[in-house]
Amino acid sequence: MPPTPSDDAFLAALQQHKAILYKVANAYCSRREDRGDLIQDIVVALWQAWPRYDRNAAFAGWMQRIAINVAISFYRGESRRIRDALPIEEFGMDLAAADRVLDAEGDDLRALHQLIAQLDEINRALILLYLEGYAQDEIAALVGLSATNVATRINRIKQKLQRAYAAAEDTV
Repeated sequence: MPPTPSDDAFLAALQQHKAILYKVANAYCSRREDRGDLIQDIVVALWQAWPRYDRNAAFAGWMQRIAINVAISFYRGESRRIRDALPIEEFGMDLAAADRVLDAEGDDLRALHQLIAQLDEINRALILLYLEGYAQDEIAALVGLSATNVATRINRIKQKLQRAYAAAEDTV
């Protein structure tokens, strides 16, 4: 069945913002196969939510919120895996591109991502959104916390990451 105009709009928006998928998958999954599964789950969730997407809202923020929520559920093992869905390549996603994003990182950035991977799923979501440049009130709206709580948590996460990075540097 050929795509409808709405399908085309979804696929175009997904293609334009696929880096969000790669960053979330890389942050939540260390194994390539798991990243593929997570990206697939996120795309399915985005597709299912697409009819309810408010076209006046920023697609990237909407996508980020869904991606983070799916990643948290995926990480906790609570999400159901959809194995009979289309391969992620059908949506223009490329696992090799996600791998290249990881490979292109310098040693410091790679170390930061390893430290972030050790955070619990909520703190990982908060720091990922912060690193993507979202304001604290935007992060609060995306994850369902108060802006004050987000600010406090991000400050504590940054301090924890700084201490962990310094400790890792001392052992090298």
